[in-house]
Amino acid sequence: MDQQKSILIIYTGGTIGMIKDPSTGLLKPFNFDNIYLQMPALKLLDHQIDSFCFEPVIDSSDMNPQHWGEIAQVIGDNYEKYDGFVVLHGSDTMAYTASALSFMLENLNKPVILTGSQLPLGMLRSDGRENFITSIEIAAAQEDDTPLVPEVAIYFENQLMRGNRTIKASAEHFEAFKSPNYPPLADVGVYIKYNKQFIRKPNFKKLKVQTAMNNDVAVMKLFPGISQGFVEAVLKTEGLKALVLETYGSGNALTEEWFLKSLEQHINKGLVVVNVTQCQSGSVDMEKYQTGILLHNIGVISGFDITTEAAVTKLMYLHGVYQDPQQVRQKFIRSIRGEMTNV
Repeated sequence: MDQQKSILIIYTGGTIGMIKDPSTGLLKPFNFDNIYLQMPALKLLDHQIDSFCFEPVIDSSDMNPQHWGEIAQVIGDNYEKYDGFVVLHGSDTMAYTASALSFMLENLNKPVILTGSQLPLGMLRSDGRENFITSIEIAAAQEDDTPLVPEVAIYFENQLMRGNRTIKASAEHFEAFKSPNYPPLADVGVYIKYNKQFIRKPNFKKLKVQTAMNNDVAVMKLFPGISQGFVEAVLKTEGLKALVLETYGSGNALTEEWFLKSLEQHINKGLVVVNVTQCQSGSVDMEKYQTGILLHNIGVISGFDITTEAAVTKLMYLHGVYQDPQQVRQKFIRSIRGEMTNV
C-alpha cells in the first residue's frame, strides 16, 4: 500500500475559497480548518491535508511581488514537511503568480499546483471542487518515490499547464487558461494522463528561495498611431530598469526615427527592452522582417515565445538578483525554468 502523502493547501484568496453563509446568504471565505467537513470526498484520497491561510485574504487584483515572496517563503519554510503544495488563488493574476513562483523557487523538486475557479465553492455549479480535488491528487502523484510534476503548474478545467507558459484567456468559460506555446503537462478525464516528455525533470538539488524582486518594469503595447509623447513618457519613468515591448506579429514595430532613436538612447543608458508578440501564440523572430532587424540593431532583445506574464516576472526576478543590465540581458535570452523556447 502506498505511503500516505502530505499536502499543504495555501489559500491566498480568490473565488474558489468562497462559500455561502447560511445565516446571511452572503459569500464568505471558506474555513479550511474544517476542510473534511466541507468536502468529505477528500477523505477518499487518503492524504494528510493541512492548510495555511493568508490573513487577510488577497484579491488577486491586489497581488504584488511582496505577496509572491510571502507565498514562496511559506513553501520554503514547509518544503521538507510536505510532498506537494496546492496554492488557491484568484484567476485574474494567477498566470503572473505562477510565473513569478517558478523563478523564485530555484531547484524546485516538488509540485506547486495553482488552481482556482470561475464560480465559488459554495455555488452548486462550481468548477472549484473538481479543480481543487484534482490539484491535490496531482500534487501527491509520485512514481518510484519521485514527484511526477516537480514544477510550478496551473490546473484548470481538465488541463495541467506549466505555470510560466499560461495566460488567462477567458473571463467567463470554465476553460479560463491556455498554454498557447507549450503542450499540457497532463490531460485529465476519467484518468490523469501525464505527458512526461513535457514535464521538467527533478535535479535533486537543495531548494533556494529568491524573494527579492525589482518591480521597476513596464509593459508597452504598440498600436497604430501610438504617440511620441506617450512612448517617451514611459521611457522616462523614474527608475525604470526594463520594458516589455508588445509588438506586432513576429516582433515587428513602427520604424519611425523618433521611436527607434528614443528606444536606443534608453537602451544605451542601461534599459533592458524585451520584444514579445501581441499574438496569443507564436514566437518573436527579429530576423524575419526589416522592422524586427531594426529593433535588434538598437539592442532590443528577443523574448521568443515567452508570455508577457512570464517576461514581466522574469525581468523582476533577474533585476532582483543582478545589478548589471548586461547580466540581465544575457540571462534573459536563455530559458531558466522552461518559460520559453529559444532554439
